[in-house]
Amino acid sequence: MAPVREWNRTAVMEFILLGFGNGPGCQMIPFVLFLMIYTVTVLGNTILVLIIRVNSRLHTPMYFFFMNLSLLDLCFTSTIAPKAMESFLSGSKAISYNGCATQFFLFCLFLTTEGFLLAAMAYDRYTAICNSLLYPVTMSKWVCIQMVAGSYICGCVNATVQTGFTFTLHYCGHNEIDHFFCDGPPLISLSCSDTYINNLVMFTLCGLIIASTALIVLISYIYIISTVLRIRSAEGRHRAFSTCTSHMLVVSLFYGTTAFMYAQPTWLSSLYPRKAVSVFYTFVIPMLNLFILGTRTLKKL
Repeated sequence: MAPVREWNRTAVMEFILLGFGNGPGCQMIPFVLFLMIYTVTVLGNTILVLIIRVNSRLHTPMYFFFMNLSLLDLCFTSTIAPKAMESFLSGSKAISYNGCATQFFLFCLFLTTEGFLLAAMAYDRYTAICNSLLYPVTMSKWVCIQMVAGSYICGCVNATVQTGFTFTLHYCGHNEIDHFFCDGPPLISLSCSDTYINNLVMFTLCGLIIASTALIVLISYIYIISTVLRIRSAEGRHRAFSTCTSHMLVVSLFYGTTAFMYAQPTWLSSLYPRKAVSVFYTFVIPMLNLFILGTRTLKKL
C-alpha cells in the first residue's frame, strides 16, 4: 500500500479550473463581468472603510461592524477574483495543489467569519434597542474588538478543519475541477478516497454554523420586534426599525445563499447549476452589501 499512497500523493500536483467552458467567447464574457464587479467592490469597500475611519461621527459600534464587514467582503472577493480573471484572460486554468489549498482555506475563513460577524451585529442591534441605557457599557470598544476577533477565530477553526479533511484525501489523477475556484464539494468529488466522512463533516459543520448564528440573529430580532412594537409613536418605531434595515438585508442575502449552497448533502447540490449560484454569493452579494452599507453610512453623514 505504501507505493500506492506515494503515487497518489505525487500524481496530482495541480488542479485545472474548468470555469465556464472553452473558447475565447466563453472566457471573455465572465472576465468582463468579474472585472466590473470586482472593481466596484474593491473601490467601494475601500472608500467606505476610509470614510468610517476618518469620520468621528461614525465611531460607533454599528459602524465599527460595518467597517469590518466591508473588509471581510473585500478579502472574500479578492480570494477568488484575481485567479479566476487570470484564468479567463490568459487561458491558463491550472492552479497548484498548495495554491488550491490556500484559496480554499481563505474562502472558508472569510465566509465563516462573516456568518459570526453578522450574528455579533444582530446582538449589537438587540442591545441598542432593547437595553439602550446599558448600551455604551455593554457594547464598549473592547467588547466590539473581542466580538470581531472571536468571529475570526471561529472562522479559522472551521477553515482549518475543512481544509485538513479535504486535502488529506487522495487525488489519483483526475484533476479537473468543474468550477471557477477551489470549492469543497467539487474538490471532494475528484477524490479516489472514501469521502463519506468528509461529506459528513462538511455538512455537519456548515449546518451547525449556519443554524447557530442564524438562531442568534432570529432570537435577537424577536426581542427587537417585540420592543419596537411597544413604542407608542410611529416615528419612534420607524427610527428603531431603520437602524436594523441594513443588517436585515445583508443577513437575508448571506444566510439564504450559504444555506442553499452548503447546509445540504453533497449529492443534492449537484442537481442545480452550482457555478451560477456561486457567482452570486462570491461576487454579487459583496457588491450588494457595499450598496446597502454605503447607503446607510451616507445617510449618517
